[in-house]
Amino acid sequence: MNTATIAELQNKHLIPTYAPELALVKGAGTNVWDADGNEYLDFLAGIAVLNVGHCHPNVVRAVQEQAAKLMHVSNLYYNELQPQLAEKLSAAAGGGKCFFCNSGAEANEGLIKLARLWGSDQGRFEVITMRNSFHGRTLATLTATGQEKVQKGFAPLPAGFAYAEFNNLESCKNAITEKTAAILVETVQGEGGIIPADPAFLIGLRALCDDEDILLLCDEVQTGIGRTGNWFGFQASGIAPDAFSLAKGLGNGFPIGAMVAAPKVADIFQPGHHATTFGGTPLACAAAIAVLDTIEQENLLENTKAMGALLLENLQTIADQYDWIEGARGTGLMVGLVLNDSAVPLQKLLQKKGLLSLATAVRVLRMLPPLTVTAEEVEQAAALVAEACAELDAQ
Repeated sequence: MNTATIAELQNKHLIPTYAPELALVKGAGTNVWDADGNEYLDFLAGIAVLNVGHCHPNVVRAVQEQAAKLMHVSNLYYNELQPQLAEKLSAAAGGGKCFFCNSGAEANEGLIKLARLWGSDQGRFEVITMRNSFHGRTLATLTATGQEKVQKGFAPLPAGFAYAEFNNLESCKNAITEKTAAILVETVQGEGGIIPADPAFLIGLRALCDDEDILLLCDEVQTGIGRTGNWFGFQASGIAPDAFSLAKGLGNGFPIGAMVAAPKVADIFQPGHHATTFGGTPLACAAAIAVLDTIEQENLLENTKAMGALLLENLQTIADQYDWIEGARGTGLMVGLVLNDSAVPLQKLLQKKGLLSLATAVRVLRMLPPLTVTAEEVEQAAALVAEACAELDAQ
């Protein structure tokens, strides 16, 4: 089928929650192809999902072998791969226990439930989140999300959430009441426009939560699994949260999420408190183990730091040439080009030229290439951005 045929079929049978333009049918590494045979350099990677690139042979092999052996048994039985995956994540995080689910929203729901259960004996249930944040699309997680546009039309929203200013410790301190159970924060606001948390802010939050005897929770759905150049974004500031969420890059395209809880709260959930039918299946865990092993074997954390710095440098050089581009920002391979107007025209022009990216927070062009990206691919992408910016400027 070509793109037109696929689009016609989708428009007829799918609920229109998205408005796609391309029909991608094949991927390899940092490249994808559409149904009409056009090739693209993928600097979106499924929105920070394909951290080891499209169809990495290690992940493909692990999924194929496990699919032929055992795909699902439910969590009523031991699953030999779940504790192996949990051990790897715990080692990377410096300790803790895991609960596996299927998505980032589910992982964040788990954090919220954990905080409420932990604080229930003291009458504490409220979670403070940041304005401009993004934590998911379920009723609880869209309420946790500090963006009115995400919440619009879904009232009445669940109670138990308050909002503070990102990178503003005093604002967080002022939001705490006797009902506060936890503070939930992203280490980089991704949907919010690629805004990194200041290390001093995260260090201050850790101390504040300790002083107030409340939990510090980190949303690492987009930043985790090497995206920032560390296994988890919070590690750059040297802090450790009481629990954090993972998804996206953990399965490299196979749906899996996780909540990792430090020893302080690791045993709060007991049988009957939380559950999932599909979370942590043998198939999902096989994919995730292959991802973690590949990142280690191919030294992708260091590659992420180096390629992220190269991409940021190239984009800043482009930004310096135009007064309608404010600059470039980000950390690791989570980079944004900040315009002073909508980034959508630039995104669309780049797509026509063969580079996939995403406009977010209205005026930020977000780039999230696989952690396997090469210097040649970074330079190729930068050249396309330079070309597109020159064309837009001429208009």
